[in-house]
Amino acid sequence: MYMDERYISLIVFAVAYLLFVFLPRQRPWVAGAAAALLIVLGVVSPYDAFFKHINWNVLGIFWGTAVVAELLIVSKMPAYLAELVVARCRTVTQAILVVCLFTGFLSAFVENVATVLIVAPVALAMARKLKISPVPFLIALAISSNLQGTATLIGDPPSMILGGFAHMTFNDFFFFHGRPSIFFAVEIGAVASFGILYLAFRRYNEPAEGKVTDKVTTWVPTWMLVTLIVALALSSFMDPSFTYAAGEICLLYGIAGLLWHLAKFERGTLKILKELDWKTVLFLAGVFVIVGSLTSAGWIDSLATVVSRAVGTHLLASFCVIVTLSVVFSAFIDNVPYLVAALPLVQQVATNTGAPLYLLLFGLLVGACLGGNITPIGASANVVACGMLQKRGYHVTFREFGTIGLPFTIAATAAACLFLWFVWR
Repeated sequence: MYMDERYISLIVFAVAYLLFVFLPRQRPWVAGAAAALLIVLGVVSPYDAFFKHINWNVLGIFWGTAVVAELLIVSKMPAYLAELVVARCRTVTQAILVVCLFTGFLSAFVENVATVLIVAPVALAMARKLKISPVPFLIALAISSNLQGTATLIGDPPSMILGGFAHMTFNDFFFFHGRPSIFFAVEIGAVASFGILYLAFRRYNEPAEGKVTDKVTTWVPTWMLVTLIVALALSSFMDPSFTYAAGEICLLYGIAGLLWHLAKFERGTLKILKELDWKTVLFLAGVFVIVGSLTSAGWIDSLATVVSRAVGTHLLASFCVIVTLSVVFSAFIDNVPYLVAALPLVQQVATNTGAPLYLLLFGLLVGACLGGNITPIGASANVVACGMLQKRGYHVTFREFGTIGLPFTIAATAAACLFLWFVWR
């Protein structure tokens, strides 16, 4: 690559990431346009863009699970379970905490935004009935979703991206190289942060008095999700290097789900297909190409050298710097482009300093995912939750969101990273 092409890749990267911050709604188009520009200018060849930089396995996982999640919403099973849980709770405090737990459980297997859309109507109905502000309820749902989405391979795009980069299978998120993996770090963080949620909602001691009004229209999507999880677990043995099987399985499930819906209902399948999160697919593909060009140009190696010199061979310093920077950056910019850019950087830092690679990679993932819980713009689930509130006349400020999000993030991140430090150093 010529010197001018190296600087073109850096300029395109810098401009694209600035636009991600200032034009959040246009991020997919910015990413797509930046990737196309790199190809047109000859910085990245079409072959490298499509077959070297874009991780099609990750995109397959995302698209397939998005279809299953959409079918799950249509079946009304999650809404039914949420209302059933609320109906069995005595107080609003107990109900909202249990709903947050349910949100977290669902988010481990369904994309975070879809989870918020599924469960938020229950919280809004509770708040409306009790004539109290729904703002803290939806904030709690969003941050609970973001936390648990980190726990499994299919919970959220950052986990999928890390899995693709580190060749981690679905099972590897539970046990990896004979040690407890990311799932257990997240659950320990969840236990620590649950106390923050209790303190935030303990004053809501009114009776819950919930009723079950939704009915499950079909259980097929539920069984699809269950068997998909089993299939992904088994794929770990078929494709231990995590290069193709998981993506292909999710794609097959997505296609099968659409065909099933078309055969059973005849109408509405096209609507489901249109409402899928195609923008995120474009966004991911574009970011893969942008960061791939930066890596090929040698900028990641150069930056890694600078970071390595700054932290030296001090392992704790390397770990703390990576986690802290991830939390801070992800509080204000989308964690997907940050994570894609930071993964090769962290890998090179580990090589330069001799630090355990997976300790740094797992710390990066935890920091990048949980840092988004600090502000209303730090994660897509937060933006969706705040958008739902804004439509109902509630404007969420940074301070209001941070009152719950900041202590929640500190507690969860500290507990999860302590676990990672003692298990993976």
